[in-house]
Amino acid sequence: MTVADSPPRTWPGTGAAPARGGLRLAIGPVDDLDPVALFAAARELDLEAALWLQPAAGFALVGVGRAWAVEPAGPGRFRDAAAAWAALDPGRARPGGLPRGAGPVLVGGFGFSPGRPADPAWAGFGAGSLVLPALTWARAPEGCFLTEAAIAAGADGTIGDGRSGWIPGPSELATRARALAPAPGAVAARPVDARLTPAGGRPDRAAWERIVGLYAGAVGRGRLDKVVLARRVDLRAQTELDVPNALRRLAASAPESTVFAFARGERTFLGATPERLVRAVGRAFATVALAGSIRRGADAAEDKSLAAELLASDKEREEHGVVVEMLRASLAPLCETLELDRTPGVLALRHVQHLMTEVRGRLREQVGILALAGVLHPTPAVGGEPRDLALELIAEHEGFERGWYAGPVGWLDAGGDGELAVALRSGLVGGTAATLYAGCGIVADSDPDREWEESLVKLRTVAGALGRLDP
Repeated sequence: MTVADSPPRTWPGTGAAPARGGLRLAIGPVDDLDPVALFAAARELDLEAALWLQPAAGFALVGVGRAWAVEPAGPGRFRDAAAAWAALDPGRARPGGLPRGAGPVLVGGFGFSPGRPADPAWAGFGAGSLVLPALTWARAPEGCFLTEAAIAAGADGTIGDGRSGWIPGPSELATRARALAPAPGAVAARPVDARLTPAGGRPDRAAWERIVGLYAGAVGRGRLDKVVLARRVDLRAQTELDVPNALRRLAASAPESTVFAFARGERTFLGATPERLVRAVGRAFATVALAGSIRRGADAAEDKSLAAELLASDKEREEHGVVVEMLRASLAPLCETLELDRTPGVLALRHVQHLMTEVRGRLREQVGILALAGVLHPTPAVGGEPRDLALELIAEHEGFERGWYAGPVGWLDAGGDGELAVALRSGLVGGTAATLYAGCGIVADSDPDREWEESLVKLRTVAGALGRLDP
């Protein structure tokens, strides 16, 4: 747990009083900024930073520094994180009437697995890490708000950051962000020049074919309904990879997705995920089943034909149905009402199309988004079904640690409401190196070659934002 060194500064016109004992806040409306530029400004100062950007919804969060954090591990990590946040009592310091995202929020995520990763590349992320930023800028349809948070320590001075011990004032960050934002009328993202060269990965093509055959055979014999096989691909560039420009490219190419970035030390975990794990507002919640894939077409006619092929595919419908039924079975005992689309639709992204079923409902009681995440993660879309057997097979055969790939990432507010997404179409980037991840659902009639090609399509989302892949 990390605490700040002093109370927050006060901004003119914010009017937020400190809470008794512990958390102190200053909250107020501010001018709009470019969220990627604000994230980049923080990184230029070597500060921990987080970005959550939903272009189609007009919503964004940028967190800078850390005033407080909880970093749980083990099977009870969702419960432990919720308990620690509740013990801080953030709602006591938050005025009413604020829009979504304004006020104290935690940003961060959890690893796919409950244990702390042994891979040093994930050392700054852990099994779970939710941070209360020292500064949080939020954009919502109602306007933009800035929240400054600190843990009272009884001395005047600057507020603390968990890594550097200092962060600049909001005005300095805003000035830096405006200098880094695209000029009016300019393109939002530059073309990429970095040449990306493969530098290894797991499993390789031969191992992939063997494992797909193994998993498909296990499904065919009735041992399980589905298991997800993931790939890790390591890439290298001659020059330092441009993370802010990659984020702009992801936002421009996938506005219907959630673009995210969490910077810890020298590395940033980033992506553009189409899959929501859960969104919670009071007792109301929404989630989605997203499984079953096919590529995009070269034109509208081919797109339509491929979408029809996807909807008609027994293999893809089987894979999708496993996820839908798991969501129904897991959520029904908690729900007063539960609604699922009767038939799946097709979600078309830049490189791939997915079968999608919307799920929404009302809980019997308000349990908070972290409790829902503990029930839902990992869904069959990223793990398999039955869950325990699928996870055993993944741990035994995949050959690498997923880290935060396919784990829940997002944010939650003082009341436990918020949004978590599944960290797909993602990668870990630092300096001239990037490690990208993609997975495919394996069922009885899965074909290794087709699944390999599907993984390449999924990898293209982040690879194309970072640079140009050498053949």
